[in-house]
Amino acid sequence: MTEEIPAVDVKSLHAALDHAREERGLSWRQLAKELDVSASTLSRMINGLKPDVSAFAAMTTWLRMPAESFYRVAATSEEEPELVSQLAPLLRARRDLDAKDIEYLEELIGGAVRRFRADQAKE
Repeated sequence: MTEEIPAVDVKSLHAALDHAREERGLSWRQLAKELDVSASTLSRMINGLKPDVSAFAAMTTWLRMPAESFYRVAATSEEEPELVSQLAPLLRARRDLDAKDIEYLEELIGGAVRRFRADQAKE
């Protein structure tokens, strides 16, 4: 039995922040100031280091996204997380996609993943 460990998906969070930052025409330093976190907190995320709880809350609030969007459950084995689960926060962070667009893309990606797995099983 594989134990599951909840964790923050730092890469997805950083990507969502980067996208929103660019859309708003902010530098990383300006974003840090808006979030009331140090610029080094944001730069450390590039290397996969997790922000503290206060910074994480400020980031998800600024993005207007639920914190759960950036949770992932990492198995202690070397299993890869589900692709749709990894992409969902990035899709939700896009302001040019509405809920129907996101749902459609998640279904499309999920279908492609199922087909890839079926093809691999045949080999």
